[in-house]
Amino acid sequence: MSEWTKSSWQNFTALQQPKWPDQKAYQESVDTISKLPPLVFAGEIRELKKQLAKAVEGKAFLLQGGDCAEDFDNCTAPGIRETLKVILQMAVVLSYAGGKPVVKVGRMAGQYAKPRSSDTEVVDGKEISSYRGDMVNSLEPTPEARIPDPQRMLKGYYLAAATMNITRAFTRGGYAALNRVQAWNKEFVKASPMGRSYERLARNIDQALHFMEVIGLDTDTPQLNQASFFTSHEALLLGYEEALTRQDSITGKWYDCSGHMLWIGDRTRQLEGAHVEFLRGVLNPIGMKVGPKHDIKVVKQLIEKLNPENEAGRLTLITRFGAKDVEKYLPNLIREVKKEGYKVVWSCDPMHGNTYTAETGHKTRNFNDILQELQCFFEIHWAEGSIPGGVHFELTGENVTECTGGGRNILDQHLQRNYLTNCDPRLNAEQSLELAFQIAEMIRS
Repeated sequence: MSEWTKSSWQNFTALQQPKWPDQKAYQESVDTISKLPPLVFAGEIRELKKQLAKAVEGKAFLLQGGDCAEDFDNCTAPGIRETLKVILQMAVVLSYAGGKPVVKVGRMAGQYAKPRSSDTEVVDGKEISSYRGDMVNSLEPTPEARIPDPQRMLKGYYLAAATMNITRAFTRGGYAALNRVQAWNKEFVKASPMGRSYERLARNIDQALHFMEVIGLDTDTPQLNQASFFTSHEALLLGYEEALTRQDSITGKWYDCSGHMLWIGDRTRQLEGAHVEFLRGVLNPIGMKVGPKHDIKVVKQLIEKLNPENEAGRLTLITRFGAKDVEKYLPNLIREVKKEGYKVVWSCDPMHGNTYTAETGHKTRNFNDILQELQCFFEIHWAEGSIPGGVHFELTGENVTECTGGGRNILDQHLQRNYLTNCDPRLNAEQSLELAFQIAEMIRS
């Protein structure tokens, strides 16, 4: 294998890259980003890898969630706070049910670029370039707005830095205190149409917190008042990722400091592709999406290439088969990975394989399909003697109507009420919490 450098990916075919019309302006943006401070630090990345290593053994559980594609306009304190709030609430429910720590990873502070199935789309009878995320072009459906603009990468960096800043403030400044998060959960149980069915679990968590106070355990400690929280995004725009790849001053190793965890999508994980070449050399934890069209031989080769030392916590396999196909593909994948002795975190993305277009024309996902894939994921792993190590959701703290079903039984005709996503449909706060309680019951049973 040839020697890796942070720019060696440039010698390989890079799919899903924007066609930047002004190469000089693009290079100037990348050069500027390369001189700016890192967004995350090598020590934080190592800590996440350590926590994920526990998830490989079943001693921790990965909860990864956030926006499908972050929107520049939604980089606000309330927007970030509400998404963070949902993830914290879900984590408390899952950690109590599973009796193990939950590794909290947001799809945020960098999820500004999206792969697309086609370079162009037809809007109002006109063919224009596809929207590739706010870091590349604008959602506005005009030919001019869809021209890739490298200045947007720079703006993406600054907004990611702002997101990191406020996330750190919230998670370390008392907002993530355990008793506060549990109070939110109790409010949810009271307000949700399905709340009664979650009452017992919420009451049990409450009793555990009360018991700690009764026996004199100080609840005003960092362990109960703060939360460790990490960021992640798909490593898609390789020029941006290279610009934020830095050599750690302590170890001399290379880390992509654009986010703690990076993942590689189903569309860009070619064995001899630029994305795999880039990611094999940075020491971040890596996620790899695996869909129905996977070739098991190639998946094994990718695991060997991305994690040659078989290091626990380095690689997370994020399966995305859909409720109809999970039983068809997952068992064999687990058996083959187990047979080779690969140390991976198994995570389920129940969103991408369950997308359909409603009669209203909205792209959506049904709550029951999402839940069914999750149930199958857990049951198949248990049947195969494997460890279901995590879940991966597209969600928001906003009261959107983008996914059908759930306690309020959102129907196809309700989608238009508050359909806000720029790309794929997201679970709203209530649906996300319902899923957390449902997964909790699965784990406890």
